[in-house]
Amino acid sequence: MNYNIFRIVNVQFIQKRFIKKVQVRVRFAPSPTGLLHVGSLRTALYNYLFARANNGAFILRIEDTDQSRCIPETIKKIQNDLLWSGIIPDEDPIRGGPAGPYIQSKRLEIYKEQVLKLIDNQSAYYCFCTKNRLELLRKQAIKSGQVPKYDNRCRNLNSNEVKVKLNNGDPFCIRFKLSSEIEYFNDLIYGKIELDITKREGDPIIIKTDGYPTYHFANVVDDHFMEISHVLRGIEWQVSTPKHIMMYKAFNWTPPIYGHLPLILNSDGTKLSKRQNNINIESFRKEGIFPLAVLNYVIHAGGGFDNKGGAHYIDSYEELIKQFNISKIKVNSNKLSPPKLLEFNRLEITKLLANEKNNKFLIERIKKLVVETFSNRQTDESLQLDEHHIISILKWAQNRISKLNDLVSPNLSFLWIVPTKPLDTTYLEYLDTLKIIKKKLVEIDIQNFNNIWINNYLKKFANEHKIHYPTLMKLLRFILSGLKEGPPVAEMMEILGKDSTLLRIKRYIS
Repeated sequence: MNYNIFRIVNVQFIQKRFIKKVQVRVRFAPSPTGLLHVGSLRTALYNYLFARANNGAFILRIEDTDQSRCIPETIKKIQNDLLWSGIIPDEDPIRGGPAGPYIQSKRLEIYKEQVLKLIDNQSAYYCFCTKNRLELLRKQAIKSGQVPKYDNRCRNLNSNEVKVKLNNGDPFCIRFKLSSEIEYFNDLIYGKIELDITKREGDPIIIKTDGYPTYHFANVVDDHFMEISHVLRGIEWQVSTPKHIMMYKAFNWTPPIYGHLPLILNSDGTKLSKRQNNINIESFRKEGIFPLAVLNYVIHAGGGFDNKGGAHYIDSYEELIKQFNISKIKVNSNKLSPPKLLEFNRLEITKLLANEKNNKFLIERIKKLVVETFSNRQTDESLQLDEHHIISILKWAQNRISKLNDLVSPNLSFLWIVPTKPLDTTYLEYLDTLKIIKKKLVEIDIQNFNNIWINNYLKKFANEHKIHYPTLMKLLRFILSGLKEGPPVAEMMEILGKDSTLLRIKRYIS
């Protein structure tokens, strides 16, 4: 399809309504400098939902022009995290597409060709200033209380001077000529934005000395050739947007419509950082958090949705697409609330359990988790991993846990393995008592082996044998789980089942 026929003719719009209908094409363009975290995921999600809600295309582009900071293996991790989250690109480095390649380091010839057009029309120029000179400018500006910025010295070089320096092999970069006119644009979220960027910076570098483009130049060139209609990105890029629009004008291209997303902050009000281990998507995956829980967690910090169900309802992918409304995005920064993540994950576990079609998936997840956690303590054969047991445990535990990993925590390990702690000698006098209980449990029909019967029997047994009931409970809890505190004993016996309960009692008797 030739998307050119859908390009916007006029980017100005009234009250956030488009003057002319466009073919929506949006992109998520992360730098492979670290793991994907919830802030970046929010940007990807909002672009994805905007595309799906408007029958558009969602593109993943890797912006790796800053080679000194790139970590190659993170490209694959970012793609895996997006797929895990259910955010599926229509075009990306793996699938390809009509506007590829989708990794900037593979598009260098395109940038070289396009920058020559700006030099030819005198919108850009060669700069031969050394690092020492630029550093001196910076120090002088700071000393005099001014904003450090380039003084545009090489803008005034004539063509002969430039030719001589190039022939001499002098190192150079290429800078873009900023316009002295104030550039304004209509932000989809913040409304009219008017900035005089020449007050805060000199002419920016668009091609570095190493031949790689800077973010600003590559961003504009790629968005144009990839037919991007709308750019939804973080608020930190809003100050750069006038500069990008100037570049579009220099090329005589039509810029996309811009919308900038407010910051998401940590619960203490600090900024998110790629160095934080507790906000990256990979850590959520390892902890047993489900994708929809993460997505619902993210949308509750920034708006854009009806959220009629509030924090006690988890929206599906279909509901998120249907609800997304860019005009409802809040302009203020919003704090993450970690307890909400666990609440959403608990809701997702309950939702998955309600549909038997998910049983096989859940069973395999739990089996893998249990084997990885306990295989070094017991053989796989001795782990209690039959399907009925796993589903029974999930249904019993769904209101007790926040994530699947909680099921293999020390307090719940008794669900899968026989405790190995030796019996406290203070309980030795109750061995005959245990034999009587074991005999009764052997006789009881397995169909009647439930919480109510067990509870009534143990209370009656304690009364008839003149045993302090709390002492009996402590004894049985320790035998069954190795714990001094935990779930009610009758519940533990029911969830373990008759055979496993008897096995653990017999172990201590013998």
